[in-house]
Amino acid sequence: MERDLAKTTKYFGITRPTLIKLMREKGLLNDKKLPAYPHRDREYLSIKNGQWWHPDFGMQYSQSTRVQQAGLRWLAEQLGLEMPEIPATPDRRDVA
Repeated sequence: MERDLAKTTKYFGITRPTLIKLMREKGLLNDKKLPAYPHRDREYLSIKNGQWWHPDFGMQYSQSTRVQQAGLRWLAEQLGLEMPEIPATPDRRDVA
């Protein structure tokens, strides 16, 4: 499962600008908010390529950073963030 930076900030309980600032300070993001080392960090961060048609300007292209599921713990370690407690899900098979 991939998360964009906005969903990742909700997971850590911080704002998007704060996450971007921390990632840039650690050298994880470049000036375009994309992974600075996409090959090295490919297990944790990825780039999503998007495209859409604009009636006046033709085909438009975009790129955005995605955080992989394994990247959440890695990112917390890199940036010194707290990992939130994940509540235990009750087992449906438990019957009183």
